[in-house]
Amino acid sequence: MQLVKTTRDTLLRPLQIVSGIVERRHTMPILANILIRKEGESVSFLSTDTEVQITTKADIGSGPDVTGTTVAARKLLDILRALPESGDVTITLQNKRLAVQSGKSRFALQTLAAEEFPTVQQADSYSATVTLPQKTLKHLFNMVHFSMAQQDIRYYLNGLLLVLDGNHVIAVATDGHRLAFCQVETEQSFARQEVIIPRKTIIELQRLLEENDEPVQLDIAANQVKLTFADIELISKLVEGKFPDYTRVIPKGYKNEFIIGRDELLRSLQRAAIMTSDKFKGVRCIIEPGLMKISSTNADQEEAVEELEIDYGGDSVDIGFNVTYLLDVLNNLKCDQINVALGDSNSSALISIPDNADFKYVVMPMRI
Repeated sequence: MQLVKTTRDTLLRPLQIVSGIVERRHTMPILANILIRKEGESVSFLSTDTEVQITTKADIGSGPDVTGTTVAARKLLDILRALPESGDVTITLQNKRLAVQSGKSRFALQTLAAEEFPTVQQADSYSATVTLPQKTLKHLFNMVHFSMAQQDIRYYLNGLLLVLDGNHVIAVATDGHRLAFCQVETEQSFARQEVIIPRKTIIELQRLLEENDEPVQLDIAANQVKLTFADIELISKLVEGKFPDYTRVIPKGYKNEFIIGRDELLRSLQRAAIMTSDKFKGVRCIIEPGLMKISSTNADQEEAVEELEIDYGGDSVDIGFNVTYLLDVLNNLKCDQINVALGDSNSSALISIPDNADFKYVVMPMRI
């Protein structure tokens, strides 16, 4: 039975969309597969790791038949990538084998029954729905994603906190050493609601969301979030747990603050980072009236010193930071200047964008 007849690139796109979450090693071998369902011309492609599920559709079906099967995602993707770009591809299902043919190239792949594929159960109802342009949601995630924890035993930190509050959608991420906060204003209004979206889902969404004004609909349930955009549907389980109160972490009322060029500070920190070691990423920052001095040393007694002129008339502050945390935020921001606010050498620093209350980045000091 012929399933698909189309160009290589037309078939490659839906496969690339769904194959990102497919793990190479699984306790259930079928999870290395994608589910292909055909109903006439409409063909859907679905993948899941039981926590996240992605579905996309394309009108590339051949014949009126209704059928489904599952096949190894990586093998099928690798085959298509290796085929000539201009060629037509035919996919046929016969005797529990999937035949892929293009020109004089033929491949036969093992399949597993579609009925055995464990799809994620959709929530019966959703308590909130948000509609945003794709580029707005992508921007929200991009501004905070680097602060998410990785494999922290405090599992609720291994994700991103999404908050609906009034007419704002807020994203917050922290690993306990730094915290990033970003918000966007919408024309919609919400009762306050907080959910934690897993790290893997956020990384996948950053890959799939595009820089355009096309809408993405976000439906939130008690234990699940569903995002629908373009021809993609992504369903993800939520992380259970209580996220730290970010409003208490963000400092207020610091009097020692200055504005500095983002690129200028970034280049200085990159140079200072050369003298740090993999085990110790600390840089020392001495802020005095008119001057910011950045220095780093290592176990071989090597040293880097950078001096930057700043418009500052506050207290002298001698403070240490993990340079990676500073580089992460500076590399991610697109503004020309940043605002740095400090308390003392034992207090966290607050980095923000001048005349913009929608982004805040808090970084804890470290002993040098």
